[in-house]
Amino acid sequence: MGKPTGFIEYERETAKVEDPKSRVRHFHEFRQPLSMEKQRLQGARCMACGVPFCQSGMMLGGMASGCQLHNLVPETNDLVYGGNWQQAYWRLMKTHCFPEFTSRVCPALCEAACTCNLHGEPVATKENERAIIETAYEKGWIKASPPAVRTGKKIAVVGSGPSGLAAALQLNKRGHLVTVYERSDRIGGLLRYGIPNMKLEKSVIDRRLALMEEEGITFVTNADVGADVDAGALLKEYDRVILACGASNPRDIQVPGREAKGIYFAVDFLKSVTKSLLDSDFADQKFIPAKGKNVLVIGGGDTGNDCVGTAIRLGAKSVVQLEMMPEPPKERAENNPWPQWPRILKTDYGQEEAIALFGQDPRMYQTTVTEFVANKKGEVCQAKVVKLKSQKDEKSGRMQMVPVEGSEQLLSADLVLIAAGFLGAQKYVADAFGVERNARTNVATKPDGYETSVSRVFTAGDMHRGQSLVVWAIREGREAARAVDQSLMGYTNL
Repeated sequence: MGKPTGFIEYERETAKVEDPKSRVRHFHEFRQPLSMEKQRLQGARCMACGVPFCQSGMMLGGMASGCQLHNLVPETNDLVYGGNWQQAYWRLMKTHCFPEFTSRVCPALCEAACTCNLHGEPVATKENERAIIETAYEKGWIKASPPAVRTGKKIAVVGSGPSGLAAALQLNKRGHLVTVYERSDRIGGLLRYGIPNMKLEKSVIDRRLALMEEEGITFVTNADVGADVDAGALLKEYDRVILACGASNPRDIQVPGREAKGIYFAVDFLKSVTKSLLDSDFADQKFIPAKGKNVLVIGGGDTGNDCVGTAIRLGAKSVVQLEMMPEPPKERAENNPWPQWPRILKTDYGQEEAIALFGQDPRMYQTTVTEFVANKKGEVCQAKVVKLKSQKDEKSGRMQMVPVEGSEQLLSADLVLIAAGFLGAQKYVADAFGVERNARTNVATKPDGYETSVSRVFTAGDMHRGQSLVVWAIREGREAARAVDQSLMGYTNL
């Protein structure tokens, strides 16, 4: 530990954030990193705990606590404090594939489990991680490193999200020949089209992809495996196949009026905006418009917040975000102790922007839609909503949210975005390979395994475990790569 009293001497400091009223005028990242000297002091706050919960990656209270990649957090923080940035980079890359992604979009499970977070402010580990990887790029320490020896084994990875890319990177490093198939026009999956540009600039993805191509990985776009590309042909051509297609089956809301025009799934809205931005800087107008509209976002998670921020940037007249569950407490409840993930109220960037522009928090808690109302043109114009309360079901004994009589109200809604989560893997891909799915519609494997019911076919990421975080997807991709390598070579050093 470089500074035993660092957590006492130095206050937590994070990147400067552009004012909400200013940043909503563009789609660029809006965080301005600290100087290297100030970042070093943030590394000094780490206490190198004897039991580093920050890197534990355990499940506590049904939720993840600590980094799922088991990053060597105290070591990298100490190296940051010592100014040994190159060594910090090498330590970080022992467990990680893409720090440039997680340091932008991860909710920082490491920080939530930080010992300093028990009675104070956690170490700024996420921003230390970003400083490490960006310094490594700036200094030229990150260079393409193709394997010296090739095994001759060929692997197809179906899906180019974080799990697919992680698996491809690891297997290529081992010397296998890897081809990644992506049904969209660009590589990146969720990273490309599911996360808005202001959270993750797409140049950050392109920078990494260029290195991966230089290292020998082949990328094939506009290749919809199971539809346009025959699954059987892949099994004949490749020694192993990894399905990493994500949990891309969005949960719908079946209420009267659902057929009205102007109601979209959040993923379709976000993709249309990012694609138009990348294709033409919006000149083609091929995106779902929000300008001058009353936008209703259904869903309170990260995707819902991204819809809020995106709609505001497109010029929405107003934005309301519905959340079925009650408003979380501002402080930890007694039944949610550290180092569990803190189930407390968090206001993300999109909500901050709505507050700044419209003067109030866009979130309406314990509220759900009961009907959509359309105008004479068949376009949605209003939504009937009702308040909910928690009540025990007499048959099951479980607590559930039920409508409150007399609480109905009408909300203006010219554009509705459904961000209610995902139901699992899309059926046509699983059917094309003949793999079994479980009760949650995810591709089934043995516990802690990655091989499917079909020989030589593996799976990873959200397609395997269901909708989750980018850091989980990267871990799954790495572990699936290890399983594939073991099956091919009889041993693995991944």
